[in-house]
Amino acid sequence: MNKSESIKNIGLALCKFQATIGKVSKEANNPFFKSKYASLANILDTIQKPLSDCGLAFAQLPDDDALTTILIHSESGEWIEASYKMPVAKANDPQAMGSAITYARRYALGAILGLNIDDDDDGEKAMGRTPQKETLTPKHPNWSKAVEHITRGGKISDITNKYHVSEVDYKLLSTAK
Repeated sequence: MNKSESIKNIGLALCKFQATIGKVSKEANNPFFKSKYASLANILDTIQKPLSDCGLAFAQLPDDDALTTILIHSESGEWIEASYKMPVAKANDPQAMGSAITYARRYALGAILGLNIDDDDDGEKAMGRTPQKETLTPKHPNWSKAVEHITRGGKISDITNKYHVSEVDYKLLSTAK
């Protein structure tokens, strides 16, 4: 963390901001992990007016593998800044970089402003992890639903997108038509 020589005024403004902001709602859904998180857009919408009312502004600057967030007090010019490392799942992948930047922006704003955002595991996407698929076998409770799906003209890919299916069980499903 870096800061201006004095942080008295920015400290008072940040205290006022934190007293007025309340909890940031988790309105977005992570379909991969069946969880909710506060999107960057929601965080920005929630903080914009209270920040302005307190004479605070911020900027976020990505640089190589880090994001620097600077909080500025408009009247005094006092500032605080911190950098956040951004792990990227796939090198030279613009979508992975965009995901990492968005994730870092959310967490960096939460940290520098002291936001109450609650648990957030949407960062799994930035880490490149994928949920483990459940294995579908004839003994699985949803096997009959899978067979019914196939017999009604459904695609096997609908099933294999959701479940791991062995070669032997895949053949069984294929003959269900």
